[in-house]
Amino acid sequence: MQPQRSIREAYVEASSFLREQQVMEPESNTRLLLEWVLGLSGAAYYMALPDPFPVDKRESWESVVNRKAQGEPAQYIIGEQEFYGELFHVNRSVLIPRPETELLVEAVVKLGHTLPSRADGERPICVDIGTGSGAIALTIARLCPDWEVWASDISADALQVAQHNSRQQGTEIGWQQGNLLEPFAGKRVNIVVSNPPYIPDEDIAGLQPEVREHEPLTALAGGPDGLGPYRIMMSQLSLLANRPEMVAFELGQGQAPDVAQMVREAGYEQIHIIKDLAGIERHVIGILT
Repeated sequence: MQPQRSIREAYVEASSFLREQQVMEPESNTRLLLEWVLGLSGAAYYMALPDPFPVDKRESWESVVNRKAQGEPAQYIIGEQEFYGELFHVNRSVLIPRPETELLVEAVVKLGHTLPSRADGERPICVDIGTGSGAIALTIARLCPDWEVWASDISADALQVAQHNSRQQGTEIGWQQGNLLEPFAGKRVNIVVSNPPYIPDEDIAGLQPEVREHEPLTALAGGPDGLGPYRIMMSQLSLLANRPEMVAFELGQGQAPDVAQMVREAGYEQIHIIKDLAGIERHVIGILT
């Protein structure tokens, strides 16, 4: 890459370069990286576009553009991703939080407040299974300060990331390490929420290189048909001290009928299927009646 006369020219050249390297969404990736390198955002970024590109930022700029051209997700390069208005630290130990998961959080919060009130002022207990960066659990805890929120993950490295985000945001919740619902055996739980691995094993090879080669495989692969984690969690409900009043799952395209049937067979007669902004049935929520 040649030295640039202005920030706008740096943007144009980098986005063209990334497009030539077949990087998806080159313009948005370029802007995200450029804002991070320059330490600018919003109106300040746009106002700076005509300015000369800072000489002291040129080396770091070329480095991040080349990393992006090699397929590394921009969120891992800059080390953060926004979710529901908060910045979450991310690295290769955790999945990058997706916008569609915000819809799951909203539905859990909305429907959770319709559940029968607890006797003697007991706080509803919500557990997030496979928390990754902690995006779901920490956002629910922030939106529902009257709930007791816990999060678990089988990965110690993922829990370190989630706990870092908890400290950064000043949101305190409980933590457990283990396989799906096992860490909560014997515990009273009112709401189970999870965005588990759901990609069928044979589909992993066809994922976008950014996902396949950089995001953690253990958070992607859901077994031969992608439904393994749901089956295990539904069977593990018996480990809990009670049957939760609500279970809520994110899932892959085409999986809603099967997951809804599992939830229904577990006794959850009230089923909600929520579509994402692309019209894909992305979440299944079951409520005891």
